[in-house]
Amino acid sequence: MLGAVAYAPKVVTIWEGFKAYFAERGYAFDYILYSNYETQVEAQFKGDIAFAWNSPLAWVRADRMARARGQQVRALAMRDSDIDLHSVLVVRSDSPAQNPADLSGRTIGFGAVDSPQATLIPLDHLRHQAGMVAGRDYNARRFDVLGGKHGDHIGGERDAAVALMKGDIDAAWMIAGNHRAFAHEGTLPASGTRILATTAAFDHCNMTVSPGVDAGIAQRFGDILLGMDWNDARTRPLLELEGLKSWQPGRTSGYALLERAVSEEGFYDGQGHITATDYRY
Repeated sequence: MLGAVAYAPKVVTIWEGFKAYFAERGYAFDYILYSNYETQVEAQFKGDIAFAWNSPLAWVRADRMARARGQQVRALAMRDSDIDLHSVLVVRSDSPAQNPADLSGRTIGFGAVDSPQATLIPLDHLRHQAGMVAGRDYNARRFDVLGGKHGDHIGGERDAAVALMKGDIDAAWMIAGNHRAFAHEGTLPASGTRILATTAAFDHCNMTVSPGVDAGIAQRFGDILLGMDWNDARTRPLLELEGLKSWQPGRTSGYALLERAVSEEGFYDGQGHITATDYRY
């Protein structure tokens, strides 16, 4: 059984397609859709699901929960599009700000409370790279959309981009790919913004193996995933829907920034308990 979060209607199409693809190769699995990642991660420790398509934040929680129990979870695979990403701090082209320090006392927009790329990692970047702390050095305005989805829907980032162009905020954080996408779709006008700061690289989602899953079963699942071929006309639509061209072996080295942010911003404790007091999902 596999768990995935229903952040958009296309999720059903994606996992129905993957289920059929795996069945053709002699590997039977079914899936359960969850409304939020917190319930999905908890299901991994109840034995409800063998695999979880986890956000980076969900991975951090699962790993902490496993360690606290003397257990282990494993990042089995990830998309090529999950590796070495960056978030950017964007201002309007006519902004006088030339670096983050120039935003002292100003209002900076963030995504949802649980967005790794538009809230947690950006908060960490400002704290460690610019010495700026929300509420002390600048005003943080969150654009909370669909709590529990860990920013998958990008709605908060888009709302922040709209607010930036309206002049409601002085800067906005978003993942670099969305900065480009918002310009392409017209949410951000051509040449209407510029990037003031860029985070270090980080990784995004991974296919997480739950504690106690037989190693051979997990390996076979991973082998089939990694064998999906972009050049196969039947397979490509599934990969396109899931936003990748190839699956890559899972790694955990790209979660260091998020690990630090989760602890310092008080989102989870060391055992994976939710400590963010204003988090609703």
